[in-house]
Amino acid sequence: MYKLTDKSLWLVLLMLLMGQPTFAEWPTSAAGHVLPSLAPMLEKVLPTVVGISSTSTRVNPLLNDPFFRHFFNLPEQKPEKQSRGSGVVINARRGYVVTNHHVIDKADEIFITLRDGRQFSASVIGADPETDVALLKVPAESLTALPFANSDKLRVGDFVVAIGNPFGLGQTVTSGIVSALGRSGLGIEGYEDFIQTDASINPGNSGGALVNLRGELVGINTAIIAPGGGNVGIGFAIPSNMVHQVVPHLVQFGEVRRGRLGIHIQDLTPDLAAEFGLKGNKKGAVIVKVERGTPAQKAGLRVSDIITAINNKAVNSASDVRNRIGLLRIGERVKITVVRRRRTRHLYAVIADTDRVDGGKISEYLKGAVLKDSTEGVQVYKVTQGSNAWEMGLRRGDVIIGFNRRKVKDLEYLTQRFSQYTPYSIQIRRDGEILSIRLK
Repeated sequence: MYKLTDKSLWLVLLMLLMGQPTFAEWPTSAAGHVLPSLAPMLEKVLPTVVGISSTSTRVNPLLNDPFFRHFFNLPEQKPEKQSRGSGVVINARRGYVVTNHHVIDKADEIFITLRDGRQFSASVIGADPETDVALLKVPAESLTALPFANSDKLRVGDFVVAIGNPFGLGQTVTSGIVSALGRSGLGIEGYEDFIQTDASINPGNSGGALVNLRGELVGINTAIIAPGGGNVGIGFAIPSNMVHQVVPHLVQFGEVRRGRLGIHIQDLTPDLAAEFGLKGNKKGAVIVKVERGTPAQKAGLRVSDIITAINNKAVNSASDVRNRIGLLRIGERVKITVVRRRRTRHLYAVIADTDRVDGGKISEYLKGAVLKDSTEGVQVYKVTQGSNAWEMGLRRGDVIIGFNRRKVKDLEYLTQRFSQYTPYSIQIRRDGEILSIRLK
Protein backbone atom coordinates (compact mmCIF):
# COMPACT_ATOMS: atom_id res chain seq x y z
CA MET A 1 0.00 0.00 0.00
CA TYR A 2 1.31 3.44 -0.97
CA LYS A 3 1.94 6.00 1.80
CA LEU A 4 1.87 9.75 1.21
CA THR A 5 4.78 10.08 3.61
CA ASP A 6 7.02 8.98 0.74
CA LYS A 7 8.63 12.10 -0.74
CA SER A 8 8.45 10.86 -4.33
CA LEU A 9 4.68 10.32 -4.19
CA TRP A 10 4.14 13.72 -2.53
CA LEU A 11 6.08 15.27 -5.42
CA VAL A 12 3.91 13.56 -8.05
CA LEU A 13 0.71 14.64 -6.26
CA LEU A 14 1.95 18.24 -5.95
CA MET A 15 2.79 18.40 -9.67
CA LEU A 16 -0.68 17.11 -10.60
CA LEU A 17 -2.41 19.68 -8.37
CA MET A 18 -0.32 22.52 -9.84
CA GLY A 19 -1.12 21.47 -13.38
CA GLN A 20 2.53 20.75 -14.16
CA PRO A 21 3.38 18.06 -16.71
CA THR A 22 4.22 14.72 -15.16
CA PHE A 23 6.89 12.31 -16.31
CA ALA A 24 6.94 11.35 -20.00
CA GLU A 25 7.54 7.77 -18.88
CA TRP A 26 6.32 6.42 -15.59
CA PRO A 27 8.86 4.54 -13.49
CA THR A 28 8.21 0.89 -12.66
CA SER A 29 8.53 1.66 -8.96
CA ALA A 30 8.43 4.60 -6.59
CA ALA A 31 10.08 4.69 -3.17
CA GLY A 32 10.51 0.92 -3.34
CA HIS A 33 6.88 0.22 -4.27
CA VAL A 34 6.07 -1.52 -7.58
CA LEU A 35 3.59 0.48 -9.67
CA PRO A 36 0.54 -1.37 -11.04
CA SER A 37 0.83 -2.74 -14.59
CA LEU A 38 -1.08 -5.11 -16.88
CA ALA A 39 2.17 -6.33 -18.43
CA PRO A 40 2.68 -9.45 -16.22
CA MET A 41 -0.84 -10.68 -16.97
CA LEU A 42 -0.56 -9.89 -20.68
CA GLU A 43 2.71 -11.77 -21.01
CA LYS A 44 0.74 -14.95 -20.24
CA VAL A 45 -2.37 -14.07 -22.26
CA LEU A 46 -0.97 -12.67 -25.52
CA PRO A 47 0.31 -16.04 -26.86
CA THR A 48 -3.28 -17.38 -26.69
CA VAL A 49 -4.72 -14.78 -29.09
CA VAL A 50 -4.14 -15.32 -32.82
CA GLY A 51 -4.67 -13.38 -36.02
CA ILE A 52 -7.00 -14.87 -38.64
CA SER A 53 -7.04 -14.13 -42.36
CA SER A 54 -9.30 -15.79 -44.89
CA THR A 55 -9.94 -15.64 -48.61
CA SER A 56 -13.04 -16.54 -50.57
CA THR A 57 -13.73 -16.79 -54.28
CA ARG A 58 -17.12 -16.34 -55.86
CA VAL A 59 -17.23 -19.27 -58.22
CA ASN A 60 -18.58 -18.91 -61.74
CA PRO A 61 -19.00 -22.45 -63.13
CA LEU A 62 -18.05 -21.33 -66.65
CA LEU A 63 -14.72 -20.01 -65.42
CA ASN A 64 -13.93 -23.41 -63.93
CA ASP A 65 -13.94 -24.91 -67.43
CA PRO A 66 -10.32 -24.88 -68.78
CA PHE A 67 -11.57 -24.94 -72.39
CA PHE A 68 -13.80 -21.91 -71.79
CA ARG A 69 -10.93 -19.99 -70.16
CA HIS A 70 -8.58 -20.90 -73.01
CA PHE A 71 -11.09 -20.06 -75.76
CA PHE A 72 -11.79 -16.59 -74.35
CA ASN A 73 -8.23 -16.11 -73.08
CA LEU A 74 -9.42 -15.59 -69.49
CA PRO A 75 -7.11 -15.81 -66.46
CA GLU A 76 -7.74 -18.16 -63.60
CA GLN A 77 -10.05 -16.90 -60.89
CA LYS A 78 -8.42 -14.90 -58.14
CA PRO A 79 -9.65 -14.52 -54.57
CA GLU A 80 -12.19 -11.70 -54.56
CA LYS A 81 -12.64 -11.24 -50.86
CA GLN A 82 -10.15 -11.08 -48.01
CA SER A 83 -11.17 -10.96 -44.38
CA ARG A 84 -9.18 -10.35 -41.24
CA GLY A 85 -10.09 -11.10 -37.68
CA SER A 86 -8.88 -12.66 -34.48
CA GLY A 87 -9.23 -15.90 -32.55
CA VAL A 88 -8.49 -17.46 -29.18
CA VAL A 89 -6.79 -20.80 -28.46
CA ILE A 90 -9.05 -22.66 -26.01
CA ASN A 91 -7.52 -26.14 -26.21
CA ALA A 92 -3.78 -26.37 -26.82
CA ARG A 93 -3.61 -30.17 -27.08
CA ARG A 94 -6.31 -30.41 -29.77
CA GLY A 95 -5.42 -27.14 -31.49
CA TYR A 96 -8.90 -25.65 -31.04
CA VAL A 97 -9.31 -21.96 -31.79
CA VAL A 98 -12.61 -20.14 -31.24
CA THR A 99 -13.60 -17.10 -33.32
CA ASN A 100 -16.69 -15.44 -34.80
CA HIS A 101 -18.70 -17.17 -37.51
CA HIS A 102 -18.73 -13.96 -39.58
CA VAL A 103 -14.91 -13.92 -39.63
CA ILE A 104 -14.68 -17.21 -41.55
CA ASP A 105 -18.10 -17.34 -43.22
CA LYS A 106 -17.90 -18.58 -46.85
CA ALA A 107 -14.10 -18.71 -46.64
CA ASP A 108 -12.22 -21.00 -49.03
CA GLU A 109 -8.94 -20.77 -47.12
CA ILE A 110 -8.28 -19.80 -43.52
CA PHE A 111 -4.86 -18.93 -42.13
CA ILE A 112 -3.91 -18.45 -38.49
CA THR A 113 -0.91 -16.41 -37.38
CA LEU A 114 0.43 -17.08 -33.90
CA ARG A 115 2.07 -14.60 -31.56
CA ASP A 116 5.51 -16.03 -32.38
CA GLY A 117 4.98 -15.42 -36.12
CA ARG A 118 4.20 -18.99 -37.17
CA GLN A 119 1.41 -19.33 -39.72
CA PHE A 120 -0.81 -22.35 -40.34
CA SER A 121 -3.75 -23.31 -42.50
CA ALA A 122 -6.80 -23.98 -40.33
CA SER A 123 -9.82 -26.22 -40.83
CA VAL A 124 -13.36 -25.53 -39.64
CA ILE A 125 -14.68 -27.91 -36.97
CA GLY A 126 -18.08 -26.25 -36.86
CA ALA A 127 -19.93 -22.95 -36.75
CA ASP A 128 -23.15 -21.51 -35.36
CA PRO A 129 -24.44 -18.38 -37.14
CA GLU A 130 -27.13 -17.86 -34.46
CA THR A 131 -24.55 -17.10 -31.76
CA ASP A 132 -21.81 -16.06 -34.23
CA VAL A 133 -19.37 -18.64 -32.82
CA ALA A 134 -17.04 -20.80 -34.91
CA LEU A 135 -14.49 -23.42 -33.92
CA LEU A 136 -11.29 -23.99 -35.90
CA LYS A 137 -8.51 -26.54 -35.66
CA VAL A 138 -4.89 -25.62 -36.27
CA PRO A 139 -2.12 -28.27 -36.67
CA ALA A 140 0.40 -26.45 -34.47
CA GLU A 141 2.50 -27.57 -31.54
CA SER A 142 3.47 -25.67 -28.39
CA LEU A 143 0.22 -23.75 -28.24
CA THR A 144 -0.99 -21.90 -25.16
CA ALA A 145 -4.69 -21.99 -24.24
CA LEU A 146 -6.66 -19.29 -22.46
CA PRO A 147 -8.69 -20.46 -19.45
CA PHE A 148 -12.41 -19.63 -19.24
CA ALA A 149 -13.87 -17.44 -16.52
CA ASN A 150 -17.46 -17.59 -15.27
CA SER A 151 -18.97 -14.65 -17.15
CA ASP A 152 -22.06 -14.78 -14.93
CA LYS A 153 -19.92 -13.31 -12.16
CA LEU A 154 -19.06 -10.19 -14.15
CA ARG A 155 -20.30 -6.89 -12.74
CA VAL A 156 -20.75 -3.53 -14.36
CA GLY A 157 -17.59 -1.60 -13.58
CA ASP A 158 -15.20 -4.58 -13.68
CA PHE A 159 -11.99 -3.84 -15.56
CA VAL A 160 -11.47 -5.79 -18.79
CA VAL A 161 -8.89 -5.96 -21.56
CA ALA A 162 -9.61 -6.52 -25.27
CA ILE A 163 -6.97 -8.25 -27.40
CA GLY A 164 -7.15 -8.66 -31.15
CA ASN A 165 -5.94 -7.74 -34.61
CA PRO A 166 -7.64 -4.41 -35.48
CA PHE A 167 -7.34 -3.29 -39.11
CA GLY A 168 -4.78 -6.06 -39.66
CA LEU A 169 -2.18 -4.14 -37.65
CA GLY A 170 -1.25 -7.14 -35.56
CA GLN A 171 -1.81 -7.98 -31.93
CA THR A 172 -3.16 -4.96 -30.07
CA VAL A 173 -4.29 -4.47 -26.47
CA THR A 174 -6.91 -2.00 -25.21
CA SER A 175 -8.48 -1.69 -21.77
CA GLY A 176 -11.72 -0.45 -20.28
CA ILE A 177 -14.58 -1.56 -18.07
CA VAL A 178 -17.75 -3.59 -18.38
CA SER A 179 -20.30 -0.93 -19.35
CA ALA A 180 -23.43 -3.12 -19.27
CA LEU A 181 -24.50 -6.75 -19.15
CA GLY A 182 -27.21 -8.79 -20.87
CA ARG A 183 -27.55 -6.54 -23.91
CA SER A 184 -30.05 -7.96 -26.40
CA GLY A 185 -32.51 -6.83 -29.05
CA LEU A 186 -29.72 -5.34 -31.17
CA GLY A 187 -30.46 -7.49 -34.23
CA ILE A 188 -26.81 -8.51 -34.53
CA GLU A 189 -27.22 -12.22 -33.84
CA GLY A 190 -29.99 -14.72 -33.29
CA TYR A 191 -29.12 -15.30 -29.63
CA GLU A 192 -27.97 -12.12 -27.90
CA ASP A 193 -26.74 -11.75 -24.33
CA PHE A 194 -23.85 -9.37 -24.91
CA ILE A 195 -21.29 -7.90 -22.58
CA GLN A 196 -20.95 -4.20 -23.41
CA THR A 197 -17.55 -2.62 -22.90
CA ASP A 198 -15.81 0.67 -23.59
CA ALA A 199 -12.48 -1.10 -24.25
CA SER A 200 -11.62 -0.04 -27.78
CA ILE A 201 -12.84 -2.62 -30.32
CA ASN A 202 -12.40 -2.01 -34.05
CA PRO A 203 -12.77 -3.98 -37.31
CA GLY A 204 -10.40 -6.93 -37.08
CA ASN A 205 -10.95 -7.37 -33.34
CA SER A 206 -13.85 -9.74 -34.09
CA GLY A 207 -13.18 -13.15 -32.57
CA GLY A 208 -10.55 -11.79 -30.20
CA ALA A 209 -10.44 -12.12 -26.43
CA LEU A 210 -12.03 -10.02 -23.73
CA VAL A 211 -10.22 -10.95 -20.51
CA ASN A 212 -10.43 -10.00 -16.86
CA LEU A 213 -7.46 -8.80 -14.82
CA ARG A 214 -6.68 -12.40 -13.84
CA GLY A 215 -6.03 -13.21 -17.49
CA GLU A 216 -9.16 -15.34 -17.97
CA LEU A 217 -11.53 -15.31 -20.95
CA VAL A 218 -14.79 -13.53 -20.13
CA GLY A 219 -15.96 -12.91 -23.70
CA ILE A 220 -15.33 -13.08 -27.45
CA ASN A 221 -15.37 -9.63 -29.07
CA THR A 222 -17.95 -9.59 -31.85
CA ALA A 223 -19.44 -6.20 -32.75
CA ILE A 224 -19.33 -2.43 -32.31
CA ILE A 225 -21.69 0.48 -32.72
CA ALA A 226 -19.79 2.84 -35.00
CA PRO A 227 -21.93 5.57 -36.63
CA GLY A 228 -18.84 7.26 -38.05
CA GLY A 229 -17.01 4.07 -38.98
CA GLY A 230 -14.68 4.02 -35.96
CA ASN A 231 -14.81 3.07 -32.31
CA VAL A 232 -17.00 5.28 -30.13
CA GLY A 233 -16.64 3.29 -26.93
CA ILE A 234 -19.56 0.88 -27.43
CA GLY A 235 -18.37 -2.64 -28.13
CA PHE A 236 -20.00 -6.02 -27.56
CA ALA A 237 -18.65 -9.44 -26.62
CA ILE A 238 -20.27 -12.89 -26.48
CA PRO A 239 -20.10 -14.10 -22.85
CA SER A 240 -17.63 -16.90 -22.20
CA ASN A 241 -20.37 -19.06 -20.67
CA MET A 242 -22.33 -18.95 -23.93
CA VAL A 243 -19.20 -19.88 -25.89
CA HIS A 244 -18.51 -22.68 -23.41
CA GLN A 245 -22.00 -24.12 -24.08
CA VAL A 246 -21.75 -23.85 -27.87
CA VAL A 247 -18.30 -25.43 -28.31
CA PRO A 248 -19.29 -29.02 -27.28
CA HIS A 249 -22.10 -28.91 -29.87
CA LEU A 250 -19.63 -27.87 -32.57
CA VAL A 251 -17.12 -30.55 -31.58
CA GLN A 252 -19.73 -33.31 -31.66
CA PHE A 253 -21.99 -32.25 -34.55
CA GLY A 254 -20.27 -29.38 -36.37
CA GLU A 255 -23.34 -27.27 -35.56
CA VAL A 256 -25.71 -26.48 -32.71
CA ARG A 257 -28.68 -28.83 -32.87
CA ARG A 258 -31.41 -26.85 -31.17
CA GLY A 259 -34.62 -28.36 -29.96
CA ARG A 260 -37.95 -26.82 -29.03
CA LEU A 261 -39.86 -26.27 -25.84
CA GLY A 262 -43.02 -25.07 -27.60
CA ILE A 263 -43.94 -21.78 -25.94
CA HIS A 264 -44.42 -18.17 -27.04
CA ILE A 265 -43.36 -15.62 -24.45
CA GLN A 266 -43.04 -11.90 -23.79
CA ASP A 267 -41.31 -9.76 -21.18
CA LEU A 268 -42.97 -9.28 -17.81
CA THR A 269 -43.59 -5.53 -17.78
CA PRO A 270 -44.54 -3.51 -14.65
CA ASP A 271 -48.10 -3.20 -16.02
CA LEU A 272 -48.39 -6.97 -16.47
CA ALA A 273 -46.91 -7.59 -13.03
CA ALA A 274 -49.54 -5.28 -11.51
CA GLU A 275 -52.26 -7.06 -13.47
CA PHE A 276 -51.12 -10.41 -12.06
CA GLY A 277 -51.13 -8.93 -8.57
CA LEU A 278 -47.36 -9.21 -8.14
CA LYS A 279 -45.63 -6.77 -5.82
CA GLY A 280 -42.08 -5.49 -5.93
CA ASN A 281 -39.62 -5.41 -8.81
CA LYS A 282 -40.61 -8.68 -10.47
CA LYS A 283 -38.76 -9.88 -13.56
CA GLY A 284 -39.32 -12.78 -15.90
CA ALA A 285 -41.20 -13.86 -19.02
CA VAL A 286 -44.93 -14.42 -19.47
CA ILE A 287 -46.16 -17.42 -21.49
CA VAL A 288 -48.68 -16.19 -24.05
CA LYS A 289 -49.07 -19.45 -25.97
CA VAL A 290 -48.38 -23.15 -25.44
CA GLU A 291 -48.20 -25.27 -28.59
CA ARG A 292 -50.03 -28.57 -28.61
CA GLY A 293 -48.07 -31.80 -28.44
CA THR A 294 -44.87 -30.05 -27.37
CA PRO A 295 -42.61 -30.61 -24.33
CA ALA A 296 -44.10 -27.46 -22.78
CA GLN A 297 -47.61 -28.86 -22.84
CA LYS A 298 -46.44 -32.24 -21.55
CA ALA A 299 -44.61 -30.53 -18.69
CA GLY A 300 -47.79 -28.74 -17.64
CA LEU A 301 -46.87 -25.19 -18.63
CA ARG A 302 -49.88 -22.91 -19.15
CA VAL A 303 -50.70 -19.56 -20.68
CA SER A 304 -50.11 -16.72 -18.17
CA ASP A 305 -47.44 -18.68 -16.28
CA ILE A 306 -44.52 -16.38 -15.45
CA ILE A 307 -41.13 -18.02 -15.97
CA THR A 308 -38.71 -16.77 -13.32
CA ALA A 309 -35.86 -19.29 -13.56
CA ILE A 310 -34.38 -21.94 -15.83
CA ASN A 311 -32.38 -24.68 -14.10
CA ASN A 312 -32.40 -22.61 -10.88
CA LYS A 313 -30.89 -19.61 -12.65
CA ALA A 314 -33.02 -16.46 -12.60
CA VAL A 315 -34.28 -15.03 -15.89
CA ASN A 316 -35.02 -11.34 -16.38
CA SER A 317 -36.69 -11.32 -19.77
CA ALA A 318 -38.03 -13.32 -22.70
CA SER A 319 -34.57 -13.10 -24.31
CA ASP A 320 -33.05 -14.82 -21.28
CA VAL A 321 -35.48 -17.72 -21.65
CA ARG A 322 -34.80 -18.00 -25.37
CA ASN A 323 -31.02 -17.96 -24.83
CA ARG A 324 -31.11 -20.60 -22.10
CA ILE A 325 -33.43 -22.97 -23.94
CA GLY A 326 -31.67 -22.44 -27.29
CA LEU A 327 -28.35 -23.69 -25.90
CA LEU A 328 -29.69 -26.89 -24.34
CA ARG A 329 -29.15 -30.23 -26.03
CA ILE A 330 -31.99 -32.23 -27.57
CA GLY A 331 -33.18 -34.72 -24.97
CA GLU A 332 -31.90 -32.65 -22.06
CA ARG A 333 -34.17 -32.33 -19.02
CA VAL A 334 -34.76 -28.75 -17.93
CA LYS A 335 -36.21 -27.39 -14.71
CA ILE A 336 -38.56 -24.44 -15.24
CA THR A 337 -39.63 -22.31 -12.29
CA VAL A 338 -42.89 -20.43 -12.81
CA VAL A 339 -45.24 -18.25 -10.82
CA ARG A 340 -48.88 -19.25 -11.29
CA ARG A 341 -51.59 -17.42 -9.36
CA ARG A 342 -48.93 -15.97 -7.06
CA ARG A 343 -47.58 -19.41 -6.18
CA THR A 344 -44.18 -20.72 -7.25
CA ARG A 345 -44.11 -24.06 -9.07
CA HIS A 346 -41.25 -26.17 -10.44
CA LEU A 347 -41.97 -28.04 -13.68
CA TYR A 348 -39.74 -30.31 -15.74
CA ALA A 349 -39.58 -30.66 -19.54
CA VAL A 350 -37.42 -32.62 -21.99
CA ILE A 351 -36.18 -30.58 -24.96
CA ALA A 352 -37.48 -32.14 -28.17
CA ASP A 353 -35.98 -32.51 -31.62
CA THR A 354 -37.43 -29.88 -33.95
CA ASP A 355 -37.91 -32.45 -36.70
CA ARG A 356 -39.93 -34.74 -34.47
CA VAL A 357 -42.24 -32.11 -33.01
CA ASP A 358 -44.08 -31.46 -36.26
CA GLY A 359 -45.10 -34.95 -37.33
CA GLY A 360 -47.87 -35.80 -39.77
CA LYS A 361 -48.03 -34.66 -43.37
CA ILE A 362 -45.67 -31.73 -42.88
CA SER A 363 -42.85 -34.17 -42.10
CA GLU A 364 -43.66 -36.21 -45.19
CA TYR A 365 -43.66 -33.26 -47.60
CA LEU A 366 -40.91 -31.17 -46.01
CA LYS A 367 -38.70 -34.02 -44.88
CA GLY A 368 -35.15 -32.80 -44.34
CA ALA A 369 -36.13 -29.24 -43.35
CA VAL A 370 -35.78 -27.90 -39.82
CA LEU A 371 -38.41 -25.22 -39.22
CA LYS A 372 -38.93 -22.61 -36.53
CA ASP A 373 -41.23 -19.65 -35.92
CA SER A 374 -40.22 -16.16 -37.05
CA THR A 375 -41.86 -12.76 -37.02
CA GLU A 376 -42.87 -13.15 -40.69
CA GLY A 377 -44.02 -16.76 -40.70
CA VAL A 378 -42.00 -20.00 -40.50
CA GLN A 379 -38.27 -19.84 -41.10
CA VAL A 380 -36.33 -22.67 -42.73
CA TYR A 381 -33.49 -23.05 -40.25
CA LYS A 382 -31.74 -25.92 -42.00
CA VAL A 383 -32.19 -28.14 -45.08
CA THR A 384 -30.40 -31.45 -45.56
CA GLN A 385 -28.91 -31.61 -49.03
CA GLY A 386 -30.56 -34.24 -51.21
CA SER A 387 -33.67 -34.46 -49.00
CA ASN A 388 -37.24 -34.04 -50.24
CA ALA A 389 -37.35 -30.44 -49.03
CA TRP A 390 -34.06 -29.73 -50.82
CA GLU A 391 -35.27 -31.27 -54.09
CA MET A 392 -38.41 -29.10 -53.96
CA GLY A 393 -36.20 -26.03 -53.70
CA LEU A 394 -36.26 -25.03 -50.02
CA ARG A 395 -33.04 -23.47 -48.75
CA ARG A 396 -31.73 -22.27 -45.40
CA GLY A 397 -33.01 -18.79 -44.61
CA ASP A 398 -36.25 -19.11 -46.59
CA VAL A 399 -39.36 -17.94 -44.76
CA ILE A 400 -42.60 -19.80 -45.45
CA ILE A 401 -45.31 -17.13 -45.57
CA GLY A 402 -48.11 -18.99 -47.37
CA PHE A 403 -49.81 -22.39 -47.69
CA ASN A 404 -52.00 -22.90 -50.76
CA ARG A 405 -51.77 -19.09 -51.07
CA ARG A 406 -53.20 -18.52 -47.60
CA LYS A 407 -51.11 -16.56 -45.10
CA VAL A 408 -49.08 -18.62 -42.61
CA LYS A 409 -48.84 -17.20 -39.09
CA ASP A 410 -46.61 -19.72 -37.33
CA LEU A 411 -45.40 -23.34 -37.30
CA GLU A 412 -48.45 -24.64 -35.42
CA TYR A 413 -50.77 -23.05 -37.98
CA LEU A 414 -48.70 -24.50 -40.88
CA THR A 415 -48.80 -27.96 -39.30
CA GLN A 416 -52.59 -27.78 -38.93
CA ARG A 417 -52.99 -26.71 -42.56
CA PHE A 418 -50.93 -29.67 -43.77
CA SER A 419 -53.09 -32.05 -41.71
CA GLN A 420 -56.46 -30.56 -42.76
CA TYR A 421 -55.99 -29.70 -46.43
CA THR A 422 -54.35 -31.17 -49.51
CA PRO A 423 -51.09 -29.25 -49.93
CA TYR A 424 -50.17 -28.21 -53.45
CA SER A 425 -47.91 -25.21 -52.97
CA ILE A 426 -46.20 -23.06 -50.36
CA GLN A 427 -45.10 -19.46 -50.74
CA ILE A 428 -41.71 -18.36 -49.44
CA ARG A 429 -39.82 -15.12 -49.03
CA ARG A 430 -36.19 -15.26 -50.15
CA ASP A 431 -33.87 -12.24 -50.40
CA GLY A 432 -36.81 -9.87 -50.59
CA GLU A 433 -38.59 -11.85 -53.33
CA ILE A 434 -41.73 -14.01 -53.00
CA LEU A 435 -41.54 -17.41 -54.68
CA SER A 436 -44.06 -20.24 -54.99
CA ILE A 437 -42.86 -23.83 -54.58
CA ARG A 438 -45.03 -26.65 -55.85
CA LEU A 439 -45.17 -29.58 -53.46
CA LYS A 440 -44.66 -33.14 -54.63
